[in-house]
Amino acid sequence: MAVTLPPEIEEYRDHNWHREGASRIETAHQAEAFIERVGFAACLTDSRQPGPSLYIAVCGRRDAVMPHNVQKDPESSHAWVLKDEIVRRGKVYYGKLARGKTMFIAPRMIQYFRAVWGISKREENSRLSPSARSILKVLRREWEMGTADLRKESGISDRKEFTKAIDELQAMMIVMPSEVVYSPKFTYIWTLAEGRFPDQIAEKCDRKTAVLEIARCFLKRAGMTYPGELARVTGLSRPEAGLGNQALVKEGFAVSPAKGDYRLVDLSI
Repeated sequence: MAVTLPPEIEEYRDHNWHREGASRIETAHQAEAFIERVGFAACLTDSRQPGPSLYIAVCGRRDAVMPHNVQKDPESSHAWVLKDEIVRRGKVYYGKLARGKTMFIAPRMIQYFRAVWGISKREENSRLSPSARSILKVLRREWEMGTADLRKESGISDRKEFTKAIDELQAMMIVMPSEVVYSPKFTYIWTLAEGRFPDQIAEKCDRKTAVLEIARCFLKRAGMTYPGELARVTGLSRPEAGLGNQALVKEGFAVSPAKGDYRLVDLSI
């Protein structure tokens, strides 16, 4: 069921999430600034999904809907081109994270996401599948490699098994794409997250603090969040997302006008 937000909250989101024609995203530099401002954003979600999105920011309108034939749509095509350029530039984090959510993360937020979904090196043998460990072993030796070569070097002949293992490593923020190549054939170049963002990956943070800061980051640019929204946007469980929002109320950063609803105390932030 669609949620109706107060007009002032929609306008607040229009401004912060670039859902206005005058502020729509056109360049990779603008996209990186947008991601830094909101802290984290989906890549190609439309108005049917909650949260900030590169695609919606490229469209510059709150009611943007991804068409069925994306290849012939100039807005979705431009968002896709920007995504590839952002990945290549390597100034913000990009990967398929919790629950298969493809997201951009600003460098300042990496430590918090990794505190929730990452694992330590000593946990790798018990937490990672054999295929994921095989891929990781190759990348720690080579640092960067295309999909076909990585499959060969890791000894994973089955394409589905390889994709599952890569997704596993992405979800734990260990491996990320560093480039998308289209010629002579389409492939991703894979690298270690610690190679691109060594300082942020090395930062230590407890899970409780991480959830609080993720909740703060979202609410600061959303203005208000309704039941289940933070969980849907980030991949957090609803109980844990609720704890993060409740901690913001205790701080005086937010108020809760109704059960499950949280609103910024000051919308001028």
